[in-house]
Amino acid sequence: MTVFHFFNCAILTFGPHAVYYSATPLSEYDTIGTSVKAAAVYLGTALVKLVCLATFLNVSENDSFDPYQELLKVLINFIDVAGLYFALTQLTHRNISQTHKFQAVGLGWAFADSVLHRLVPLWVGARGLEFTWEYIYQGLEANANLVLNLSLAALGSLMWLRKNKPRTLIPIIYACAGVLATMPSITSYLRRALGWQTSKLVGFELFSSLMMAFISWQLFCACQRPA
Repeated sequence: MTVFHFFNCAILTFGPHAVYYSATPLSEYDTIGTSVKAAAVYLGTALVKLVCLATFLNVSENDSFDPYQELLKVLINFIDVAGLYFALTQLTHRNISQTHKFQAVGLGWAFADSVLHRLVPLWVGARGLEFTWEYIYQGLEANANLVLNLSLAALGSLMWLRKNKPRTLIPIIYACAGVLATMPSITSYLRRALGWQTSKLVGFELFSSLMMAFISWQLFCACQRPA
């Protein structure tokens, strides 16, 4: 029973990444190399963030909300944006379209994040004798994270790869990218300052990821139209 629960949670956490790759043209264009490179860039970015967090943040004995510490976390989270910029613009890719490139980069980025932050807790905890909803929520959170990373990669491709985009959409693109980059800090604020439970936080993340995905796709389609 415990192994069955583990496999269910693992499929919920990592399965959507494989389904997305297989169900989209990414598999037809063999973009796995781009996704692997993006995952490697994510691991390097995560290491830089870890060093910054250990250097600039203070270890608090309680779980209270500290505005100064949260502001530092927001600034450190923008390292992810720098990593995505490097993955989208500096890595060598196959001759694929801009649409496939941002999807491959976002998919690799999200998969690496799930493996780094969720694989070990899942392996250690989901095989326990007592059932808990924690790892179900963790899988749902990974799905929301996949959508958010794909949306951020789409906006990043518009900011850095698309030259002839409508000038009226530029502020909206940068504003949406800023919201996506600060999403971890937003959820941290909801948990610490407002005391939201895990179920509410996961529901918020799923809803916000769908909303940001819709907005990002509309912006991407609008920039693709001829002027």
